[in-house]
Amino acid sequence: MKIRNIPGGVTAAAGFSAACCAAGIKYAGRTDMAMLFSDVPCQTAGTFTSNRFKAAPVLWDMEIVYGAKTAQAVVVNAGIANACTGEEGLSLCRATAECAGEALHIPASSVLLGSTGVIGPQLPLDKLSFGVRQMASSLSGSAEAGTAASRAIMTTDTVNKEAALAIDLPAEDGSTVTVHLGGMSKGSGMIHPNMCTMLAYLTTDIAIAQPLLQKALSEVVQDTFNMISVDGDTSTNDTLLILANGLAGNRPVLQEDDSYALFRDALFTLCRTLAVKMAGDGEGATHLIEMRVTHADTKENARVLARSVVSSSLVKAMIFGKDANCGRVLCALGYAGPAFDPAKVELTLNGADGDLCFYRNGNVLAFDEEKALRILSETEIRFTCDMGAGDAEATAWGCDLTYDYVKINGDYRS
Repeated sequence: MKIRNIPGGVTAAAGFSAACCAAGIKYAGRTDMAMLFSDVPCQTAGTFTSNRFKAAPVLWDMEIVYGAKTAQAVVVNAGIANACTGEEGLSLCRATAECAGEALHIPASSVLLGSTGVIGPQLPLDKLSFGVRQMASSLSGSAEAGTAASRAIMTTDTVNKEAALAIDLPAEDGSTVTVHLGGMSKGSGMIHPNMCTMLAYLTTDIAIAQPLLQKALSEVVQDTFNMISVDGDTSTNDTLLILANGLAGNRPVLQEDDSYALFRDALFTLCRTLAVKMAGDGEGATHLIEMRVTHADTKENARVLARSVVSSSLVKAMIFGKDANCGRVLCALGYAGPAFDPAKVELTLNGADGDLCFYRNGNVLAFDEEKALRILSETEIRFTCDMGAGDAEATAWGCDLTYDYVKINGDYRS
C-alpha cells in the first residue's frame, strides 16, 4: 500500500513541534492557544476564505503565502476571531508575530497566524504575548503535543480532528525514504464551501518546490474541504495552510512526476479525512451525510449537485427525523442549477445491510419503510445518485440539522 495511515497529527513529520496553553483569551482556565514550529524554514502554501470580510490573520497570512512563500511557525488562538477589527486588528497581528519571532529567534515575517471565535471584539495583546512566550518554551515533537494543539483550537467542536499519513519516495542516492504528512483542523459551525468555515494546518517533511506545493493544495481542496457543508455559512476566518520543511531527505520534487502524483494523492487523502471529520462533527449533529453523484456530464456539475443535497436544510432535517422522504433529495438536485434529464436519474440510499432505490426512470419507487428506517438510524447516511449523463463524479459531506444547532448558535457569544 503506497499511502498508509500512521499515528499522530501535526508533529508526525520530521522537524515539527507543537505546544498549547491557556491564555485566557475568552474564558479563564481554558486551553485556547496553539503553536506549531519547524526546525528549519518551510515552503508554504495556502487557501483562504472567499468571504469579503476577511479577518486580520487571513490578510496577514495571505501576504506571507503569496509573497514570501516561506514560513517557520504558526500561532493560533480560539475564542475571538480578530475579524472586522480594522487597523487595530492588523496591528495586533504584527505585534503577535513580532513577539513569536523574538521568542523563537526567527523573523516575524515567517510567523503565520490564525484566529477563531466571536467576530468583532479586539484580541487582548497581553494575553496573546503571554501565551506565545509560554508555548515557545514548551514546544515538543511528541504525538501528544500535536494532539493537545489540535484540542486547543476547538470552539464548538466536540472532538479534535487530526490525522497523519506516510508515503515512500526516492532519495538522491536511489534509496527510498519515508515522507510524512500530518494535519489538524477545527470547524463545527459556519461550514460551507468556498472554502468552508474552518482552520486547518498541515505539515510535511517532503522536499518540494513551492509552486508544486501550492498547485497540489489548490487542487485537492476542491474535492475535500470545498465539498463539506454544515449550515450554509462561509466564515471570515477560513484558512488552510501547509508547511513543507524538506527534512525527509527525498529527492526534491521539482516537476509533476510520479513522486508529485503520489504526494498529491496522499495530500488528498489527508484533507479528505479531516474534512469528513469536520462534517460529521457539525454543531449538534447526530448523523454524517454523504452524497455521491455519479455519471454526471461534467466534474463541476457533479460537485454542484452533490453540494446542493448536503447543504439543503430540508434534507438535513429529514435525516435528523429519520424520515425517508426522497422528494427532498430530488428537490435539492433539481434546483442545484445544472441541467439534466430527470428520467435518467437513479437515487439510492446505501445501508450497511443493503441498498434501497428510491427513484428510477422518472418515478418514485415503492420501498420497504422498515428497511429505510434501519438505514436512516445508522450514524453515517450515504446516498448515491446516478445522473445517467456522462463519466464525471463527486462526493460531498454534511450533517443533519438538529434542535441543538439552534441552541448552540442562539447563545454563541455567552
